[in-house]
Amino acid sequence: MSSIRVRLLKWLVGPIVVVNLAGAALTYLLAWAPAQVAFDQALLDAAAMLAAQVQGGDPDAPLQMPRADLVDATWFSVRDSEGHLLAGDAVVPLVARDGAAHDATIGGEPVRAVALTTETANGQTVQIGVARTMRKLHRIRSATLRSLALIELALSLGLIGLLWLSVTNGLLPLSRTRANLAARDGEDLTPVQLDDVPHELVPVVGAFNELLDKVQAGAQARHDFLADMAHQLRTPLAGMLVQLEWLAARHAGDPETAGSLNLMRVANERMIRQTNQLLALARATPGGVAQARLETVDLAQLVQESVQYFVGEADKKGQDLGFDLERALVAGNPFLLRDLIDNLIDNALRYTPAGGTVTVRCGSGGEGAWLIVEDSGPGIPLEKRALVFNRFVRLDDKVPGSGLGLAVVRDIALAHRARIELSDMPQGRGLRFAVRFPLPIVNK
Repeated sequence: MSSIRVRLLKWLVGPIVVVNLAGAALTYLLAWAPAQVAFDQALLDAAAMLAAQVQGGDPDAPLQMPRADLVDATWFSVRDSEGHLLAGDAVVPLVARDGAAHDATIGGEPVRAVALTTETANGQTVQIGVARTMRKLHRIRSATLRSLALIELALSLGLIGLLWLSVTNGLLPLSRTRANLAARDGEDLTPVQLDDVPHELVPVVGAFNELLDKVQAGAQARHDFLADMAHQLRTPLAGMLVQLEWLAARHAGDPETAGSLNLMRVANERMIRQTNQLLALARATPGGVAQARLETVDLAQLVQESVQYFVGEADKKGQDLGFDLERALVAGNPFLLRDLIDNLIDNALRYTPAGGTVTVRCGSGGEGAWLIVEDSGPGIPLEKRALVFNRFVRLDDKVPGSGLGLAVVRDIALAHRARIELSDMPQGRGLRFAVRFPLPIVNK
């Protein structure tokens, strides 16, 4: 996977490193050339000093010149026009051109040598040569190279760090856009605002918004289809259930026919339940509640309206269905809230074994209202509690159902800004399912 940051750094760091190396080479040449010139000039000055002594001094007096210092050694020679050594050191090489310093070796060590031609006091032509080791000059060159290397290394690292910060800062709008998208809910398809988007990203974000519009249109089409299908199925399924119950009553004396009709009735009831759940999912889509006019409703009253059917279902399984209801006002859609209550109670009754207990509680406190459904069933393991809210997920295939009940509860709770909490019962068996609603704020 390619990275924009890496590509930018490649294009920026490479030329900067090349420019730094070229600058370092130029700096080295500018620092080395004066040192070389000064070294050669010192040799010429030493040769000129010897020439002055030869020109105006006593021919028998010894020539005076510093022979060595703490670092470099120096040699000189005085030769006649035939090249015979008149004074000094024979190791000094002959130089063909006066005043031109050149490299040579003495005893296997590199030296720098220079020569001057002059005349003695008696008119004899002589050549004066001076040679000196380059130890000090090499030390200067080494020190210069080390200093330049450290300076260039520090400068290059500093520039690379500055470039990294600059590129990172330049990519911050992209990071903010990514964070904005990552923070969204999976069903939030609203377009990305272009106010804070840089000009370069406007085409990309615009194309992404167009894709969101297409996805939203597809989701709306699926929602409309789901709602229409559920509405269309409810009436014929209800009519079929009435017919099946009528036929079962007429053929009560025929066990085989009655058994078949009973199976058909159970299947019909399951289809009705799944249709109702599909309709509840369609009603609980994001934005559906926001577009509807919210009402102040009492959860206790909604539970009382739904209780009759579930009391009968609990009696069939020998379950104890109890209620502890207090006034609990919330702002919401009464139809969706009734779907939430129905699915919570139905889910608890389905997974609670025969002879178990299910208790429904509601009330209000300082932060808002709450609805709690407790059961004595097997509970839900901690690692699977997040999965049960996904659609068509069932933890126990032996229990009849479609896996939509808790998905309906989650969508309705999110639509009402409610918080869902799952916890174990104090005695260690069973589950407490709590839905906590905020303080009611009703549209006016």
